[in-house]
Amino acid sequence: MKKGSLVKMAAVGILSVSLFAGCSNTSKTDSKKLDSIKLTLEEITKKAKEEGKLNSVGMPDQWANWKQTWDDLKSKYNIEHIDTDMSSAEELAKFESEKENASADIGDVGINFGPLAKEKGLTLAYKTSYWDDVPEWAKDDKGHWMVGYTGTIAFITDKTKVKNPPKSWKDLENGDFKVTVGDVLKASQAQFAVLAAAFAKGGDEANIQPGIDFFEKLAKEGRLVTTDPKVTTLEKGEEDVALVWDFNGLGYRDNIDANRFDVTIPEEASVVSGYASVINKYAKHPYSAILAREYIFSDEGQANLARGYARPIRDNVKLPEDAKAKLLPNELYKNVRPVKDMKAWEKTIPTLLELWESKVLINVK
Repeated sequence: MKKGSLVKMAAVGILSVSLFAGCSNTSKTDSKKLDSIKLTLEEITKKAKEEGKLNSVGMPDQWANWKQTWDDLKSKYNIEHIDTDMSSAEELAKFESEKENASADIGDVGINFGPLAKEKGLTLAYKTSYWDDVPEWAKDDKGHWMVGYTGTIAFITDKTKVKNPPKSWKDLENGDFKVTVGDVLKASQAQFAVLAAAFAKGGDEANIQPGIDFFEKLAKEGRLVTTDPKVTTLEKGEEDVALVWDFNGLGYRDNIDANRFDVTIPEEASVVSGYASVINKYAKHPYSAILAREYIFSDEGQANLARGYARPIRDNVKLPEDAKAKLLPNELYKNVRPVKDMKAWEKTIPTLLELWESKVLINVK
């Protein structure tokens, strides 16, 4: 690795980081000392080792290969880790309800929950040493949240059921196979699938109608399935083509039979989103949380995520061959784009749900 370990970076004395507490009413731990001070990475590492513990939420071992990152933090810095798996909404509710009695130090939330966490005053801001490598859409300007890895809507096709796997939305539209989109009324993955179709058909986060029209046509043809795609249903051969995050599709493929399934990004357009690191303002182990975020964005941390099929946010990271092999080729992502106006997308979601019920679900056969 070009940048080496975090300790090596600190030792050469070239890095200094600013830490900003979101509010003066912080926890009773050292986090109240983090307001407007500067620490070298070496000092952060020392304090994290003294804490020796890290409690995460929504970052279980099996998701995005978090286990390897936790193992690395243990072997490199002797930091013990435990996780409680929960949804993004549950993570923020936990931060908010426990406050000074915090049992969680760091969480991993869907990108739309990052701004909400900041708005509620629940986050400790920290810009990692790799700040400039993270695109603007994927971070808060003060570091209250940072996207560590992305998901892009992809097609997963069972080749035993579909001879010519679709490569585009046009192929999907013109096929004679069934398409599983999932529960749009509840699942973020399914909602983004509709947005991806809207992108391909000329819409955007403020205009979901082209995506609704696309799925309404499939529903009227009797080709739309609205239950959530899972590894079990794929393994049983209950799905022809399903719309999923790329990391889910790749994981399903390899867990069942890599030769049986085709996973690709639709040619015309797709949407990329991500999961963001949030550090609890009330963390009992703030320095361990800060060091964990630093490590997540390092070359080593980004490679760990890739080994879990999660596409690293840093385009310039040099992945080892074993990590690179877990991902789809870069050229498949040339027409992928993020939600540029998150507030517009938040306003669109209620419209999406209403139209999905009135235009699509009533036509599902």
